[in-house]
Amino acid sequence: MESDSITPSSKEDVNGDTSVIPTPRTKIEEEPASFPRFDAAASGDEIDHFYFKDHADMYFDESPYGSPASPTAPSAVTPPVQKKIMQEWKILEKNLPDSIYVRVYESRIDLMRAAIVGAAGTPYHDGLFFFDISFPSNYPASPPRVHYKSFGVRINPNLYSSGKVCLSLLNTWSGKKTERWDPNGSTILQVLLSIQALVLNENPYFNEPALLMRGIMPRKKYWEKKSAAYSEDVFILSCKTMMWLLRRPPKGYDSFISSHFRGRAGTILDACNAYFSAQAKIGCYGIASVKPHQISAPSAKFKSLIKEVYRLLLQDFLKAGASVGNFSHQLQDTAEVTSSSHESGEEKTVRKKNKHIFVNKILRKLGKLLGLQNIMNRKKKKDDKNDSIRKGKKLYHNT
Repeated sequence: MESDSITPSSKEDVNGDTSVIPTPRTKIEEEPASFPRFDAAASGDEIDHFYFKDHADMYFDESPYGSPASPTAPSAVTPPVQKKIMQEWKILEKNLPDSIYVRVYESRIDLMRAAIVGAAGTPYHDGLFFFDISFPSNYPASPPRVHYKSFGVRINPNLYSSGKVCLSLLNTWSGKKTERWDPNGSTILQVLLSIQALVLNENPYFNEPALLMRGIMPRKKYWEKKSAAYSEDVFILSCKTMMWLLRRPPKGYDSFISSHFRGRAGTILDACNAYFSAQAKIGCYGIASVKPHQISAPSAKFKSLIKEVYRLLLQDFLKAGASVGNFSHQLQDTAEVTSSSHESGEEKTVRKKNKHIFVNKILRKLGKLLGLQNIMNRKKKKDDKNDSIRKGKKLYHNT
C-alpha cells in the first residue's frame, strides 16, 4: 500500500510506546482505486459491527437514558494486547492485496471489518464478502473471532447462515497442528488470505466437512456433477448478496460498494448471460483456459432462478449509477437463438431426416431385444415403400 494512503497520527500507550494510528476519514472516496485498502473508519461506523456490544461497558460510560454515551479512551485493552493489535495493523497496511479492504476503529481497537473481493475463476467472482473481526482479551493466546455477514444464507460449507466461519486457523474446525492458530506466528492477514483462497475457492462443494473426511472418492463424475450443481446455487446466492449489499451496505462501505458494482456491473451481467446459455462454465466467465468440452448445460432450476436474479441485479445496478442501459432486461439463450435464426431450410430438412434415422435405429434395437424383429421388418418395408412413392411423386412434379 502506498505510504500516503493514510494520515498517521501518533498516540502513546500506557507504556510510553508510540504507534501509528490512521486518522479516521469523514468521507469515503467514490472510486475503489481511491478507497485505501487499510484505513481507520469514521467515528460511529462501528455501531453496526457484529461484536460491537461485546464488552461495550469497557469502552463506554452508561448514559442516563440507557444508551452508550461518549467513548472513553481504549485503555481497557491491556498494553500487551494493544501492542499486538497495533502490530497487526502495520502488517495489514503493508501487505494487504488489492482484493481485500480493511477498516479499523480508534474507539474500539479490538474490532476490525474486512471486505474480500471474490476471485476470478470461482462462483464468487466480482462479489463482495464482509467479515467482522474481534480480538479477544487474551489475544494472541486465543485466535480472533470472525463473523461473516451472511444475510441469512449459507454460501459456502465453511460459512454458515448464522455467520459462523469454520476454519482450522480460527480453531473452529479440526485440523493439523500446523493448520491451527499459533499464538507466536499466526496473523489476521493469514486469516483473511485463507478465507479468500481456501474458502471462497473454485469448487466450494468439496469444502464440505463430510467429503473432506472421506478423502479421495470413487465415482469422480458423480461428485463433479454434484459440485457443478452446488456452484450454480453459490453463484445465485452471490448475486443476491450483491443486491443485499447495495440495499443495506455496512457502515463506512456504502460509497465503496456502489462504486465497486458500478465498475463490474457489465461483467457480472455478461457472466449471467454466458452461464444461462451454456457459453461458459459457472464461475469461469472470461477464463480462457476453460475448454468448450468442460462446459455443461445449466440445470433447469438454475436457468429459472438466474432469469429473475438478472432482472433484479440490472435494476439495482442502474440505481447505483452503472452504465448498463444497453443490456436486455431479459436473459436470452444465445446458443438457441443463434442456431435457430441461422438454420437454412435445407439444414432443417437434413436435421429432421437424421432424427428420423436415429429413431428408427433405436426402434430396431428395441425390437431385437423384445423379440419383435418381424414387426420391425414389416415397418421397414412400409417405410421403404413410402419413400419410393414420395420419390416418384417428386420426379413426376419435376418433369
